[in-house]
Amino acid sequence: MRPGKAGEWPDMALAAPALRRYLLLLAQEHLEFRLPEITSLLSLCGGQFSSEQEIRVNSPFWILSIPSEEMARGLMKRTVCAKSIFELWGHGRSAGELYASLKSYPMDKMLPYLQSDSTYKVHIHTFNKTLTQAQKIKKIDALEFLPFKGKVNLKNPEHIFWILEDYGMDPNNVPEEPFHLYFGRWIADGQRELIESYSVKKRHFIGNTSMDACLSFIMANHGRVKPNDVVYDPFVGTGGLLISSAHFGAYVCGTDIDYNTIHGLGKASRKNQKWRGPDENIRANLRQYGLEKYYLDALVSDSSRPIWRKGMLFDAIITDPPYGIREATRRTGSQKETVKTAERSTENHIFVSSSYHLSDIFFDLLKFAAEYLVMGGRLVYWLPIYRPEYTEEIVPRHPCLKLISNCEQMLSSHTSRRLITMEKVKEFKVFQRQKCPVGEGKSGADDTQWLPVSLSDNKQLWG
Repeated sequence: MRPGKAGEWPDMALAAPALRRYLLLLAQEHLEFRLPEITSLLSLCGGQFSSEQEIRVNSPFWILSIPSEEMARGLMKRTVCAKSIFELWGHGRSAGELYASLKSYPMDKMLPYLQSDSTYKVHIHTFNKTLTQAQKIKKIDALEFLPFKGKVNLKNPEHIFWILEDYGMDPNNVPEEPFHLYFGRWIADGQRELIESYSVKKRHFIGNTSMDACLSFIMANHGRVKPNDVVYDPFVGTGGLLISSAHFGAYVCGTDIDYNTIHGLGKASRKNQKWRGPDENIRANLRQYGLEKYYLDALVSDSSRPIWRKGMLFDAIITDPPYGIREATRRTGSQKETVKTAERSTENHIFVSSSYHLSDIFFDLLKFAAEYLVMGGRLVYWLPIYRPEYTEEIVPRHPCLKLISNCEQMLSSHTSRRLITMEKVKEFKVFQRQKCPVGEGKSGADDTQWLPVSLSDNKQLWG
């Protein structure tokens, strides 16, 4: 997502009366992707953001106002960007402010968790600083004014309370005292363990461009994938993006022009393995994680020539189009000037391919999404960027699709890719293709026309 002034987001909170405040502890990676993920998941749970409360986009601590603890738990059942969420009892910029905030917290909200027949423990978490055990005990003892009546149980407590301290973002200039202090009751942890359990390193069937597990789950969350959805990937490859959607209960399918990849044939991508094994395919990947029941199928097909019947078929389209770096950009067809050598698989499959320019890929992708997504369905895809020439105007547009978020992942000093999330907001009509820069399209064409891609197919960068 794009930051505001001084690298911070405008003030934000969930819009609803008399909301309870929760503290969200986030992982310090993929910073731009965190707010769109949390926003998408809260909307999936029935929440909505408004401009009422500050969220510092680069901070690991966000204060959210959420209607219910049930919604907070629902958020944590999906997020891979957040580590934990707490019911916030108090916070301040100094220990004194924290204690004053705790003393003003309504006692009737505290008492259910402080009963004499309950057990508890207090945990201390610091960001950008390590405390000694003696320092931790001193901070815990300073909370003796809280009316804890239960027994301490460090191994299996009923209630866990956290003191969280923020010592800033600069590891070379750590202050003596924290900038922010928080105290709260632990509610739930996020789904960070999925990153390890679904790691590509452990996956049965991989390719050169198999998506990182963390980013795959982020994409599914940006797409608001939910149980019983139908999710489609038109550049499915080895099916990495299908796995994350299937994990959340969606039925998944995909297409790819590469016959060998779809059928698990040819050379292996793993080091020290020459050929793919007999059971290396997309279905085997879903079977590995117990998700085979959600697998519809994967077909050999050219994404520039849709094979589907007309109508709204998909709840989400989540994909990583080829950029021409590690995977070629191609489609079926022939070139009169240069006829390519026919490619043959071990099944004697023959096809002729022609180049598929980036601008055409994204034009076809957005047009397909506008036609085949259900209303409110989302398109999530990666857009390669040459950073010195990037402007927001080159992001592809379509009259039926609303831009939801635009997050950058750096690849090098001059290249990056952006995760674009769009939502279908208008019924599809047959639009006339008219190639012109987006800026010109705004002044010269009405909103019923395609606002085309203004991407330069830089051969040296993207192929």
